[in-house]
Amino acid sequence: MAAPMDRLTEVCTELERWVREDLERGDPGTGGVHRLTELFRQAVYREMADEQIFKLILKIFSRGSQEVQAQIGAYDPSLERWFDMLAECFRCLRNACVQCTQNQDAIRNVGLIEESVSLLQVYSSSDTSQESCLAAFRCGLQFLGNVAGGNQDSQNSIWKQAFPHLFLNCLTHADDKVAAYSSMVLFTCMGDDKMAELMDPANLSVALSTITASSKRPDSEWLHLIVTDRFLRCPELVKQMFAEQSHSDRVVLLELILAKVSEKTPLSEAEVVSLQGIAEFLCDRFQDQCQSVLKLADPGDCDQQEALVVIRVLDLLCEMTSDNEHLTCLQSCPGLLDTVVYTLRLTHLAGKQSKNVFTSVHSASLGADLTHAAVGFKAHLIRLIANLCFRNKENQDKIYQLDGIPLILDNCSIDDNNPFLNQWAVYAIRNLTEQNEKNQELIASMERQGLADTSQLESMGLHVEERDSKLILKSVKKM
Repeated sequence: MAAPMDRLTEVCTELERWVREDLERGDPGTGGVHRLTELFRQAVYREMADEQIFKLILKIFSRGSQEVQAQIGAYDPSLERWFDMLAECFRCLRNACVQCTQNQDAIRNVGLIEESVSLLQVYSSSDTSQESCLAAFRCGLQFLGNVAGGNQDSQNSIWKQAFPHLFLNCLTHADDKVAAYSSMVLFTCMGDDKMAELMDPANLSVALSTITASSKRPDSEWLHLIVTDRFLRCPELVKQMFAEQSHSDRVVLLELILAKVSEKTPLSEAEVVSLQGIAEFLCDRFQDQCQSVLKLADPGDCDQQEALVVIRVLDLLCEMTSDNEHLTCLQSCPGLLDTVVYTLRLTHLAGKQSKNVFTSVHSASLGADLTHAAVGFKAHLIRLIANLCFRNKENQDKIYQLDGIPLILDNCSIDDNNPFLNQWAVYAIRNLTEQNEKNQELIASMERQGLADTSQLESMGLHVEERDSKLILKSVKKM
């Protein structure tokens, strides 16, 4: 009986003869496909698939690429067989390099990555919807994902050949599987050393297309990971993307950042630093654009996208200030607290001047639209104030100077347009008065003058006592 390697060589030699004859006829037929499949089935141990096999597949790809490029888009029975042959080749390569560094290296060394990417470029640039073509396209992308897995040299080779054009074409492709498999390859090959290329203005479209693709395919795990585990490690890239995006894509990006911040998995030190850089950038954007939310008071203004960006930034800042890892950084952001109080004052005033989305609603039957973009906006403004003042004397005093305490007390009510508004106001007053006698005295004097609703103070667990001719705000609850 022949040794396994000898038998492999015999089969490979015979297969090469079949493929050569098919290529000479210009028709791949079916015999070569079946024998190629059988060859890999016989190569039970991956180390048996030597370079002879991969060089044979390279010949098939080279000829197939020429045939497909010349005929794609036109009906030709032989083209269908080429698609089948190439798909089968990709399947063999895909299976051969799963967690096998030896085969991954051999495939790369004979030039199969370059030839495969060249062939996939032809597929990606065509508008054909033939199932046989799509099958070959998908198998080719799966192969690239497998040959790149855990192999830095292969990752670099794919990146050099496929970036940016193949990735860009695949991310915007109509086929869901093509988009998904290409996202897997992009994620696998995109290390920290690739960020500079992504930020090049000539290549930024790849990052922008990733967000657009994510908006169309929100359940795509690979697209999600590209953003949360790659893009967010580079604040400068996020800034560039934000500047070039549409309002709708900005909202998608912000929601992905929010998903990352909300994860329960502990962040690395590098991730914390990167997210803080992004948070500081978003603080600036909030301060620049916050007044766009006031446009929602006009029922004739149907374009909510710009305002929705600001609302999502606010949601994100609230979430980040709820985490001790980011709180201190945001508490010291210049101008943020002033802007939040100012915005709360304007929205509160707008709600009193006319009946609109900022008007307090005490019955859901009064037309409250809980899907409206502005729902919860005032509550989140007060939540952010509360967080920024948590055990921070400087910010507590700033609220006093901005005359923000009466404004917060004026929002201690039930409002169907702002779920949990009362609870956040209570929490804000608690944080403003903790170890701050000046703010305690202010609220106590307001109660004496009738400016603060006693029932509201009591609902917060507070009441005012007079002791030695001084008014003292005390808690009626055990601390």
